[in-house]
Amino acid sequence: MPSSLGSRTKASSSDTDGCPVRFVHTISEAGRLLPSASRWNSIEIDFNLVPQSANGYDSLSSRYSKSVDYDLIITDRKYFKRFLYISVSIALAILLLVLLILFLPRKHANHGSSQNLTLAVNQALTFFDAQKSGQYPSNSPIKFRGDSGMHDQDSSQKHDLVGSGRNGANIPNDINCWQRPEQMNYARPVSSCGTTASDLAGEIVAALSAASLVFKEDTVYSKDLVAAAEKLFDLATKDDPKSQGTYTMVDACGGDGRTFYNSSGYEDELVWAGTWLFFATGNTSYLEYVRTGYKTAEVLLTRLLYFHDLGYPFEDVLASSSNMTDSVMCSYLSDHKFNKTRGGLILLKPDYGTPLQFSATAAFLSKLYSDYLDLMRSTGRRCGSDVISQKMFLYILGDNPMKISYMVGFGDHFPNKVHHRSAWIPWDGQLYSCAEGERWRMSVDPNPNVLSGAMVAGPDQFDHFIDERDQPLFTEPTISSNAGLVAALIALHDPHRNPSDSNGINLGIDQTGIFRLAPTAP
Repeated sequence: MPSSLGSRTKASSSDTDGCPVRFVHTISEAGRLLPSASRWNSIEIDFNLVPQSANGYDSLSSRYSKSVDYDLIITDRKYFKRFLYISVSIALAILLLVLLILFLPRKHANHGSSQNLTLAVNQALTFFDAQKSGQYPSNSPIKFRGDSGMHDQDSSQKHDLVGSGRNGANIPNDINCWQRPEQMNYARPVSSCGTTASDLAGEIVAALSAASLVFKEDTVYSKDLVAAAEKLFDLATKDDPKSQGTYTMVDACGGDGRTFYNSSGYEDELVWAGTWLFFATGNTSYLEYVRTGYKTAEVLLTRLLYFHDLGYPFEDVLASSSNMTDSVMCSYLSDHKFNKTRGGLILLKPDYGTPLQFSATAAFLSKLYSDYLDLMRSTGRRCGSDVISQKMFLYILGDNPMKISYMVGFGDHFPNKVHHRSAWIPWDGQLYSCAEGERWRMSVDPNPNVLSGAMVAGPDQFDHFIDERDQPLFTEPTISSNAGLVAALIALHDPHRNPSDSNGINLGIDQTGIFRLAPTAP
């Protein structure tokens, strides 16, 4: 083979060793060796598969600075045709695959609406309008509700809440009488709680304290909320052990509520109350109560550690809270700690039923914690808690084996036989007795009223859901479950990006506003 650049080499019938030459190399103008390891690199197209140029191949321009000629010789036309057929078949197969990918429905294509969290938040909030008792506002978006429970007030005790759930066929109550709330006329007894209901007191203190921060612009109202919270907290945390306990311990307080909403302790509620009172007042004595009585992990305390570390003597309990919160958040992702359905729904209390209320709250807490880490630009402590939030809500809003949205009114397929008296009895101006209302409960027809925004209890541990009114473990919504739903939807909702933020981080969290009254580290 000549060594000069630009030379032309042809195959001859013999060589110096007497063997025929079948494949040859040509040196390109760029000084590179052209490939000829295969017989198809030495083929000359000479049987009119393509039109011949009138000017010949020498007239075609080259990608290099000078053209390079080399002759290709067909040694077996049958193999070449087979090669062409195979090549064309592969090309068509690739084209068909691309078309399938582009035009066939994707796995979750029918759940695109589940990404519309703004719509989901608005709908979830309307559920609370459907739960109101007393004089009903005329401007409510729920048009199948009206005044209810107007006779609940006891003239002697001046209480205006609670009801009865005792079993007894001859005594109508909230459980066995299937009437619209607007038509209730049976007795609804009142329960009265003293200072021994520390769990209830703690929740009320926390709510009043948090509300004082929300309404801080209304200084008079905000101060009244704080004053009431401090007074109640003092009563609930007296040193006298007889003054503390759960509401379920006292018959007059717990009443029939113990059958449905049992309480296992009160310490966590008082820690929760003390934490919010600290934020509402800046008084470290409340945080000291939390420090000495702290036993459980709280995301709220973790926020205090991350964004407003007070140092000694609180750093130990705050660090412990952070470590425990890390463990809880990451445990949501562990198949060893919590079970999951085959469809991916986390089962925090598999024997309790109604799994969605727990998974929704877990989604909220994990997303909030993930946002804290993002604000800190922390990567070493992440275990994917933001992923579990997205998966849980895609599941709740329709991405599940039943292909059903468990929030009523959202999406194309959702429960239509919700266990809810206002939803399953028509609002037609007719009075229905308890017995007459029973026929509506047993009807196979969908509810005449759509309880928009209500999240039902959810499926069983096998992802199976029964849409029937007489199956409350599947179809009953609750205020507590919708509270977790709304919190998580807001947490997952993408906030507007702040153009002035060079790092692009604006998670909708007021990083410091909650600490406006809190002292700084010494």
